Parts: sequence; structure tokens; C-alpha cells
Amino acid sequence: MADELKRRLVHASGSGLVALYLLANSLDLGLTWARFGVLMTVLSLGVIGLEFLRLRTGLEWSLYDTLTREYEQDQFAGYGYYMLSMTVAVLVFPAQIALPAMLMLSLGDPISGTVSDNSLKFIKGPKVLGTMFVVSAVIAAPFLYETPLAVVAAALGATIADGVKLRIGDYIVDDNLTIPIYASVLAWLALEFL
Repeated sequence: MADELKRRLVHASGSGLVALYLLANSLDLGLTWARFGVLMTVLSLGVIGLEFLRLRTGLEWSLYDTLTREYEQDQFAGYGYYMLSMTVAVLVFPAQIALPAMLMLSLGDPISGTVSDNSLKFIKGPKVLGTMFVVSAVIAAPFLYETPLAVVAAALGATIADGVKLRIGDYIVDDNLTIPIYASVLAWLALEFL
């Protein structure tokens, strides 16, 4: 239980990236959206490098034992998917779409996890789905308030990504990869076509 709480807190710490961009932007410190994309790319490359060292050379840090789950010991870990998906959102979508999608992953996912029974169901229960949708909608509203349908679309995307397991062959796609991408794509579609 203590390790799970630590994982959720580390998950939530990713919201600091959004706070960094918003604060730097509001103080006019020169962190443009393009520069933020470069920062996210550098961070993602760093994570890929760490995962390469961990998986190929046997890099052993006690932090890995605490913050990775047992099934991640011999495969690319969830924190790597987390950084990659946030980076994709930043590189592909504008700030008003990518920032809430990042927060849906960093805050929405651990909050929905607190009401989950952690079973391996293909579709999570109504309580988890409802929690993720409400939290995601609350997160999206300040960014997309002028287009309520985009708020709903983004929240729906995050909820589907969090609540429905995507399986490709024998591999279950980590929701750390899908939450920001689904939320961003559906928000963008709503803004473009609705």
C-alpha cells in the first residue's frame, strides 16, 4: 500500500510540468510552446535512456523497485509511457488541448485509481469510469470552457483510455500512453468539427 501511494504521488508530480509552463507563460519568461515541446522531448529522451540502461545493462536503483510494478521489471515501464504520451500531446496539439490532457494523466489517473478495486477487468466499473470522467471534465473546463463539447470530448477520451483495456495481441497497452492521446484527439475533433 505504501508503494502504491508513492506511485500515485509520483504520478501527480507530473502536473508540475503543466504548472511550469503556465507560470513561465504568465510571467513572460520566454518558455514558448515550441520551447516547452523541446523540453518535453529532452525529458522523454532521458527517460528512454534510463529505461535502456535499466533493461539492457541491469541498472539497479532501489527507486525502480518502489516505483515500478512487478510486471514492469522486464519491460518498458509505465513512467516511460507517461513521458512519451505527454510529449506527443505537446508536440502535436496546442496548449489548450495538451495541457488538460497532461493533467488528466497526472491527476485524473491516480484519483480514479483510488476508487478502483485493482482487478484486471476489461472494462472498469461505473464508479471508476464516473470518477475519471468527472475529474477529467473539471480539469478540462478551465482550458476549453468556450467549447463545452470539447470539455466533454476530452473527458470522454481520458475515461475510455483509463477504463477500457486496449489489447494488441497478448500485450495490454498501458493507459499512461493512451490517456493524453485519446483526450487530445477527441478534444481536437470536437473543436474542429462541432
